[in-house]
Amino acid sequence: QVQLVESGGGLVQPGGSLTLSCAVSGDTFSVYELAWFRQAPGHEREFVGAIIWGGGHTYYAASAKGRFTISRDNAKNSIYLQMNSLKPEDTAVYYCAARLGETRGYDYWGQGTQVTVSS
Repeated sequence: QVQLVESGGGLVQPGGSLTLSCAVSGDTFSVYELAWFRQAPGHEREFVGAIIWGGGHTYYAASAKGRFTISRDNAKNSIYLQMNSLKPEDTAVYYCAARLGETRGYDYWGQGTQVTVSS
């Protein structure tokens, strides 16, 4: 079992920055990849980006590339989502998710943290 807890959400003005954290606990040695998803009201949950837990390789959705950065701190069993140049359309609940293999689905999810971009 893997537990994920997000934090760091809040209200930010357009053009501002925010960093989300995801603390990973439980069977961390089984984790292959950690990802960030988001879901805006009335929209389906969408992939933001991901990081390979062991190697550190990252990849992003087109909407996040160039503005968002995912990093990890293995010592703290945490990943982070640094978001810059935020836009109102980035408003959503952001979720951390984990999968235990390259061909596995995301079986573990956090509770989400709200990000609101508004003036």
